[in-house]
Amino acid sequence: MRVWTREAELDGRRLILPLFVHGEAQDHPIASMPGCARLGANGLFAEVEGALADGIGAVALFPVVPTEHKTKDARAALDPQGLLPRTVRALKARWPDLVVVTDVALDPYSSEGHDGLVAPDGRILNDETVRILVEQAVMQAEAGADVIAPSDMMDGRIGAIRDGLDRAGHTGVSILAYTAKYASAFYGPFRDALDSAPRHGDKKTYQMDPANAREALRELALDIEEGADLVMVKPAGPYLDVVRALAEVSVVPVAAYQVSGEYAMLKAAAERGWLDERRAVLESLLAIRRAGASAILTYYARPAARWLREG
Repeated sequence: MRVWTREAELDGRRLILPLFVHGEAQDHPIASMPGCARLGANGLFAEVEGALADGIGAVALFPVVPTEHKTKDARAALDPQGLLPRTVRALKARWPDLVVVTDVALDPYSSEGHDGLVAPDGRILNDETVRILVEQAVMQAEAGADVIAPSDMMDGRIGAIRDGLDRAGHTGVSILAYTAKYASAFYGPFRDALDSAPRHGDKKTYQMDPANAREALRELALDIEEGADLVMVKPAGPYLDVVRALAEVSVVPVAAYQVSGEYAMLKAAAERGWLDERRAVLESLLAIRRAGASAILTYYARPAARWLREG
């Protein structure tokens, strides 16, 4: 009877595993994200193999760029032999059916730590940044990425990237738009992992105000009009109302990102014995699914998929 009346189902196939990759041989644990690491090649392959065995078919890649390779113009973002395209090619050669999602933004490559180019007076240069993002997206598609995920929040970038991909012959590559990415305090551990915190100022001029929900609907309409195949809300847990609002009207699937701060809070409370980790994690993911997310990015993807199989 309980199964018959259940309104939302959570399935491991709806989970996407975010992974941090770097060019070193050894894995480096991330102190603020227990159980997660910056992965070298061997560690990455082992993690992906384990994820596939757990029933997870998609990974999202985030590159850890050494400080000495970060520049004001973020030129390493366009290196076809760089860490991210090399990683994509290696994964697709080993597992052709693995869905590889790649991040499009400049902050991992920028000495300024911002998602866009920064003018001398501190302004973010939107249009100049978009031109670079298009090149970055095409390069990633040529490496074999299945889904391009622009996380930068520059205006007009979805349409420009769609046009660039199509002109380059990558009509089958999808775009997962970070439609409602809020200027959140929950990104701290992620920025530790990538060393991508802004060196000055903050990201409030291009990320969304946490006070706003209707603005997300305007962003949704723009992203769909520009050609997004999927849209996303980030973070997930503190913005379930926004996930629901988008899911009720969107003509494309809505994803949500359970971000590093959400993961860190659950992990810390569980390690102290304050929460039952399994029950709390699955409840948090079910809430995101119940709000309307068709896909969920979460660092808990592997254990969650195993727990769901165990019933």
